[in-house]
Parts: sequence; C-alpha cells; structure tokens
Amino acid sequence: MDRSDNFIVGLGEALWDVLPDGKKLGGAPANFAYHTSQFGFNSMAVSAVGDDRLGDETLAALDSRGLAYSMARVPYPTGTVTVTLDANGIPAYDIRENVAWDNIPFTPELADVAANCRAVCWGSLAQRNVVSRETINRFLDAMPDGGGRLKIFDVNLRQHFYSAEVLRDSFRRCNVLKINDEELVAIGRLFGYPGLDMQGKCRLMLGKYNLDVLVLTCGVNGSYVFTPGHVSFQATPRVEVVDTVGAGDSFTGAFCAAMLRGMAVEEAHKVAVDVSAYVCTQSGAMPKLPEKVIG
Repeated sequence: MDRSDNFIVGLGEALWDVLPDGKKLGGAPANFAYHTSQFGFNSMAVSAVGDDRLGDETLAALDSRGLAYSMARVPYPTGTVTVTLDANGIPAYDIRENVAWDNIPFTPELADVAANCRAVCWGSLAQRNVVSRETINRFLDAMPDGGGRLKIFDVNLRQHFYSAEVLRDSFRRCNVLKINDEELVAIGRLFGYPGLDMQGKCRLMLGKYNLDVLVLTCGVNGSYVFTPGHVSFQATPRVEVVDTVGAGDSFTGAFCAAMLRGMAVEEAHKVAVDVSAYVCTQSGAMPKLPEKVIG
C-alpha cells in the first residue's frame, strides 16, 4: 500500500437495497465513499460480504463504479434491505439481521488504511452488532487526529438498532455530526433535551460534544450547518423526486469532499444541497453525478 495515500473511508454496512424496481447496491458508508470518489478523492468502502452470489455481485458492482474497497468475506450472508416507497418516494426499510456487515473484522490491512485516513464516515446502524462496533472503534483509535482530518458520525436510526450508549460514544469520537430532523427529535427524547427547539438542540450538542461542525437536514424544509458561533441555512431545491434513497449519504459525501477541497462552510453546504437534490431525481443511491454539480 502506498503510504502517501490519504484515504476517504465509508465504514460500515454494504448491502443491497431491494426496491420495487429491482435491487441496487447501497448501504450508507458505501454510498458516502462512492460520492466522495466522484469528486476525485481516493475513496474506499470498508465492510464485509458473504461468500455467496450477492457477495460476488457486491464486489463486481463496486468494481464497475471504480470504487476501491476492503470487503472481507465472512461466513454470513451478504446484507439485504427490503425498501418500500410511499407516494412521495420516501423509503421505509426492513433490514435483515445477522448478516456479513454485522461481522466486519479488524485486519492489518484495515489498520494500515486507518493510519493513512484523511476522513472517515460511520453510522449507528453498523454498530448494532458488537463485532462491527469494535472494528469501527479500533479504526477510529488507529486514525491520527488533527491535520484537518474529518471524523464524521452520520446518525442512521433504523428500527430498534441503536442505543443511548452507542450514540453517546460516537458523539464523543466525531468532530462532524450529521443528523436529520426526525433523528434529532428521537435523540432529544432519548437524552432528555426538553424545551429546546431544533436549533437549540443542535447548539447544545455542538458545545456538549466539542464538535467542529453539526449538519442538520430537514427534508423539504431545508438544511442547516452549525459551527461554533455561526449557522448556515440552505433551502431545499424543488425537483421531481424519483426516490430519496441515499440522498442523505450523497449530501454527507459532497459536504466532506467540498470541505477537503478547502471550501468555506457556506460553499460546501451549497454543493451538498445541489448533489443531494440531483440524487433525488435518480433511482437508487449511487447515480453518476453530472459535472455541473461536482464543480
């Protein structure tokens, strides 16, 4: 491995979203890595797949997109999620349990990636099992601090697959927190933040966990980026929505890429909004982005 590399890593679930029109490769960390790679970064999806047909298809799909990966083959089935869409294209998920991405091993290769990692994004879903949770934490421990590195915790509350303990630990480990309005309500109840509006909760968490950035997305109601002493707001563009699968992941990936390009927070925020809006006009989580939104 070339130690001059500075990897951008999506760490966690890699799976197949089984949509009404067929299955598509997904999983928030893989989506994140794919979208940062479209901005020209040396991105990598880190997860695990089964020694099965879907595992083979996962690697082939990543190869076809030109996305680097570290995908251990483990004795569990490759992950699948049944996705149903409402009349507005908003997805609901049925996530299969005890699958490959629940059992991501921490390997010497992964330790080397962590030591040369410029940014990493992980979520709460991949921490539902102790094996992958420990691998995520070991990766974060092996990743250097400082130097403009981004440790992005993209909260991903699905079904019952989260706990206050896991969330609190990741809040403390990240310097960028990404959350949506529904997740913020759930976290406010879980941690007891009564009497505060959305912005109040965000400012409280920004200070409490010593974050550099907190990103709040609110669907059609726009998005906010909080930094100490400042807030950026962007309206959500009106587009013809095909589905919103992966839109939040594309937002996070584009925001990360723009920040690593040295853009100001407001500029990076606008890039993220434009990319996410485009993804909503496409089917699935990993469409190819047009040059006009990459910049």
